[in-house]
Amino acid sequence: MNQPSPKKQVFEHLARVGKGLAHAVRLDLLEALAQGERSVDALAKICGMPISNVSHHLLVLKDCGLAASRKVGLQVFYRLADPEVIAVVATVRRIAERQLAEVSRIVREHFESRDALQPVRREELLKMARRGEAMVIDVRPEEEFEAGHIAGAINVPLESLPRFLKKLPKEQDVVAYCRGPYCLLAFEALEKLRKKGFSARRLEDGFPEWQAERLPVEKKASVPASPPVSRLPR
Repeated sequence: MNQPSPKKQVFEHLARVGKGLAHAVRLDLLEALAQGERSVDALAKICGMPISNVSHHLLVLKDCGLAASRKVGLQVFYRLADPEVIAVVATVRRIAERQLAEVSRIVREHFESRDALQPVRREELLKMARRGEAMVIDVRPEEEFEAGHIAGAINVPLESLPRFLKKLPKEQDVVAYCRGPYCLLAFEALEKLRKKGFSARRLEDGFPEWQAERLPVEKKASVPASPPVSRLPR
């Protein structure tokens, strides 16, 4: 039997990467890992699945080079193997939204319909925050915020938002972000903010896409007692 050509051999391995993306649970896991390193136990809770099932999917991701792991005592922690993984998933998402009618319908009915305003582009947010024109709030859970967040952002998990708004001047413009384009946390935050009379918009995509563009990021910043104007490094 003839040996496959080098090109075909490479394509066989590229197909392994495609296999890693070819399951909804694995895409969910990649979104979670894009927020920062997580233990298998934590990932199982996020996905709402048994640890054994999640471990299987994580091993598939590791085998095809999309995820990496390390062991600490009895716990195994996973992370993205390469920052480019975020860009790969984003490209697949954009193709699906343009080419698959069902995906386009779901996005239109369940995401775009919840917010008629144009999202804030990353470049626009940089300019707004540097001029002190907007407060940037991260509505993800605290552990995700501590693993990494937009520089100058304030962590206000969704359940803490009503209490936080009592201290926020009504004239303060707010930009909210969360895990990514299909995360509903930012949409829910906008609804709460606008009902209270605040001018609020959401950031396009989420934190992983911001980080993938090598824009300013910080780690483990504490939540202030009163909300200052969010500023990014000049």
